[in-house]
Amino acid sequence: MTSPRQHPIRLGHQLALNDGFGERWTRNLFAVFLGGRAEELGRLDRLAGDGDFGNNISAALDRARRAAAAEEAGRLQGYPAWLTCVSRGFLGTGGTSGPLFGMFFRDLARCTTSGEPTLTELSAGLSAGVATVQRYGGAEVGHKTMVDALVPAARTLESQLSAAAAPDEALGRTALAAVEGARSTASLIARRGRASYVGEVARGVLDPGAAAAAIILQAAAVAQAGGDGVDTAWIEV
Repeated sequence: MTSPRQHPIRLGHQLALNDGFGERWTRNLFAVFLGGRAEELGRLDRLAGDGDFGNNISAALDRARRAAAAEEAGRLQGYPAWLTCVSRGFLGTGGTSGPLFGMFFRDLARCTTSGEPTLTELSAGLSAGVATVQRYGGAEVGHKTMVDALVPAARTLESQLSAAAAPDEALGRTALAAVEGARSTASLIARRGRASYVGEVARGVLDPGAAAAAIILQAAAVAQAGGDGVDTAWIEV
């Protein structure tokens, strides 16, 4: 009989992520966005859009946090339940980004039925979520939207599976790809969303949706690795 200690080396991408991954990921989102980063994203949106993004993401995650607290007494268990709270928080929020992030998290929540997902399941959920965002939002890479962070992240996670990378390493590289994608939006002229109305005025400004998407994936990497916090200083550069 194979020892459990041998599985992470040989079949790491087929094993469930660390116990409590979904809860830690969700709590990381609450901490980083409700701890001030949503306000910074709102500032970026005021430079390139209509300025409501920060308020919308704060409202969505505050709604999710209150729902999680209400359900936590023995009922909120496992990754699907935590990610569903986040999904519903966004689906109940206005604007364009609220429903898109809501559907994105809904696909992530559905990647497994109980417990924590495997890396393979999480990759499938991420790819499904990105496809949903592109289908309903109509954006492609280069349009200066959240897609500029999500597409390279999904592709990177797929490549990490092919390379049989350890989960911590795979999610770390996925988050890095998302950050690099988000940072690339500063040089773009938007072709979708409110920023597309202002043309050159938005050049030099990070897309707030792409920045939020990258932070979301950073929060996932930290949840798996067990770090102390999400480093979001890059959005100020």
